Amino acid sequence: MSVGKKKQQDVDALQDELLRRRLGGGGRGSRGRRPAIGPADRSGPLRLSFGQQQMWFLNRLEPESAEYLVPLTFRLRGALDTGALERAWSALVERHEILRTRYELDGGEPAQVVDPPRPVTLPVEEAAHVPHDERDDYAAGLIARALSTPFDLEQDWPVRARLLRLAQDEHLLSLVFHHIAFDAWSTRVVASELGALYDAFASGGLPALPPLPLQYADYAAWQRQEEAGGALTEHLEYWRTRLDGVTPVDLPTDRPRPAYRSHQGADVAFALPDGLSGKIHDLAARHNATPFAVLLPAFQALVARYTGSTDVPVGIVASGRTRPELQGLIGYGINNLVMRGTWRDGTAFAELVDQARNTLIEAYEHQSVPFARLVDELQPERDMSRTPLYQVAFTLHERGSESFELAGLNVEPYEATGRVAKCDLELQVNSAPDGSLHGQFVYAEPLFERATVERMAGHFLRLLERAVEDETAPVSRIDILDETERALVTSGAVTPSVVSETVHELFEGQVVRDPGA
Repeated sequence: MSVGKKKQQDVDALQDELLRRRLGGGGRGSRGRRPAIGPADRSGPLRLSFGQQQMWFLNRLEPESAEYLVPLTFRLRGALDTGALERAWSALVERHEILRTRYELDGGEPAQVVDPPRPVTLPVEEAAHVPHDERDDYAAGLIARALSTPFDLEQDWPVRARLLRLAQDEHLLSLVFHHIAFDAWSTRVVASELGALYDAFASGGLPALPPLPLQYADYAAWQRQEEAGGALTEHLEYWRTRLDGVTPVDLPTDRPRPAYRSHQGADVAFALPDGLSGKIHDLAARHNATPFAVLLPAFQALVARYTGSTDVPVGIVASGRTRPELQGLIGYGINNLVMRGTWRDGTAFAELVDQARNTLIEAYEHQSVPFARLVDELQPERDMSRTPLYQVAFTLHERGSESFELAGLNVEPYEATGRVAKCDLELQVNSAPDGSLHGQFVYAEPLFERATVERMAGHFLRLLERAVEDETAPVSRIDILDETERALVTSGAVTPSVVSETVHELFEGQVVRDPGA
C-alpha cells in the first residue's frame, strides 16, 4: 500500500491496532465483554477522576499559571451566521456537563459541581478599526492575552469563547479550555459536534446528535470504583517491574537548571527529506508495526547520544478512550505512559523497532493505571525542577483529526502564539493525510538555546534517515554529524569517542568558538 493510501495512525489508532494484534480481538483487553459504565450516584459529592485531581492540585499550587490552558482557534472565511454559531456553542455547553463544571472542596476533598444549563453568549470583538495589515497581529495579541488569563476553577466554568471579526467575511473563533476539562481527543469531539450543531441552526433546523451514553462525572466515578475494587493491582505490578531502577534523563543544557521547572517553551520545526516518510512506513510494515514504533526508538537513540546512557525513558500519551461509550466524551481522559528503551552496544536499529513495538503493546495493555497514581506508587525522588519519571516526551499527531467544517465556510486551524514546554524536550511528529511526516522539537527555553535544538533536529534527521536506510546497522555507530561537526572531530577539537557516545561536548565546543551560535 502506498504512503498516499495508507493514512498515518495517530497514538489513539495505534493503541487499537496494537491491542488487536496482541489480543486477536478477544481476551483480557476485549472491549465487548465488559459491562458498560453506569451512571454515577449523584446523591453525594462527585469525586474527580485521577487526571482531574492532578490538574486541580496543580491549579491550587499555582493558581496564576497558564501552563494548563488549551487553545483551540479557527479562522472562518465566508458568510458566517453569528447567531447560529452562538446557539451551537450554547448547545454544546449544555450537552457536555464537563464544560459547566466547577470544583469545590467538600470535607477537605475536591468535588465536581455541575451547574444547570443556561444560555451562553458568544462575545464578538470587532477589529474593523484596526488597519488591515495589522489585524493578524491584533488577533494574535488578543489570543495571547486569553491564554495568559487563568481560570478560577471554583467560580468559573473551564472554558472561554470569543469571536473576533476581522472583516465581514473573515472571523477567528477562539476557544480556551482548562486542561481539567479538555484533552487532545476532546478536540475532535468539539469540532465534529459544533459543526453539526451550526449546520442545523444555520439551515433553520434542529440538531439531531445522538444522546450521550454517559457524562464525564460518570466516567470519573467508575474510575474510582475500579481502583477501589482492586482492578489496578495487576497493572501497577507491571509498571513497578518495568520502571524499576529508572533514573532521570540528564540532557546537557545550555544554562543551569532552575530550582523550579518553568513551562516557558519554544519550538523548532523541521521537514523530513523527500522519500523518508515512505521509507518509515515501509520499515514499520516489515516489522508488523506502525511508524510510531520506528520514530520512538530513533528518538531514544538520539537522547542516548546526548546522555551516554542506553536506558532512556520517554513519556507518551494514550487517549484513555478504550471503551466505546467514552469515544464521544469531552474531558480529561488522556494518560501519560513511560516507554523505557534499553539496549546494549552493537544493537541494530531493527531490534529497537521490535522492542518498541512489543513495549507499546504491553504498555497499552496496562494503561489503566493513571499517571498520577503511578507517581504516588513509585515515589520517585522529589525534584521541583523536573517532571517525574520522564523528562523527554514523544507524540505523533494525525493532522486533520481536529478538522472543523461549517456549512458555507472555509475553516482552517489558527496557530496560537506561545508554546508550553511540558518537559525538558518533546519530539512532536505530525502526519498529513497523504502519510507525509513533519516534525518539531518543543523545548524548555530556560534550559536550551534555539541553536542547540536546531542542531538536535539535524542530528535526529540524519540518525533517522541512516537507520531506515540500513536497519541492521548498530544504532550507536550511526553517523549523525554534519560536515562542520565532522571537521571539528577531524581537527582534534573533539575526540571521536565523545561523538560516538555523547555530543554535548561537541555542542559546548561550538558555543565557545561562536558565542552567537
